[in-house]
Amino acid sequence: MKPFPQDIQGVLFDLDGTLLDSAADLFAALKIQCEEAGVPVPPFHMVREVVSRGSRAILRCAFPGISDDDLMQRVPRYLELYQAVMAQRTHPFDGIDELLEVLEAQGIAWGIVTNKPGFLTDDLVVRIGWSERVAAVVSGDTLPVKKPDPAPVLLACEQAGLDPARCLFVGDDRRDVLAGAAAGLYTVAVRWGYLDGGDPEEWQADLVIGHPSDLTLRLKVAA
Repeated sequence: MKPFPQDIQGVLFDLDGTLLDSAADLFAALKIQCEEAGVPVPPFHMVREVVSRGSRAILRCAFPGISDDDLMQRVPRYLELYQAVMAQRTHPFDGIDELLEVLEAQGIAWGIVTNKPGFLTDDLVVRIGWSERVAAVVSGDTLPVKKPDPAPVLLACEQAGLDPARCLFVGDDRRDVLAGAAAGLYTVAVRWGYLDGGDPEEWQADLVIGHPSDLTLRLKVAA
């Protein structure tokens, strides 16, 4: 594993499950869609676990027996419902606000690389109040490819004027680690996110942390 960088220019984050706990709003939208379709609402814990995999995985929790084509036809309505409730219950995970404040105080740029569709990402960033603070935002449809491909991570570095070798990538999914490592960043896997049922210790990240304050402390020491 790489040593923790001492001259950090920037930190890139996954969005849902890393910076923001958005599962309650994603679940609320699914609950409405289930009521419209007359099907049982799946347990929240089942939905929360797959949030990082996106709308199709969330819908599959409620519609396990339908074809992929039928599932895809339900996606636009789900995204419409989600946008209507987005940010009502979504909030930064405990310690994220402090972490971002430390980054900004040290002059370290921070950005977002997510597989979430751009129209939702941009709207959510505005509603959370980060649009004037974030140095780069790359969404799941910004490029023809998405994480675990490294291209979105490299694009975020380019947008923010950052050297990938002097940046961290922080995420709650194996795809985040794969994308960040392939792009040449120091990778940080977090334990507080949705994890897609996985164990961050098995993702071969350069660092695994249990709380944002763990990274905040390292940044203060490295400053």
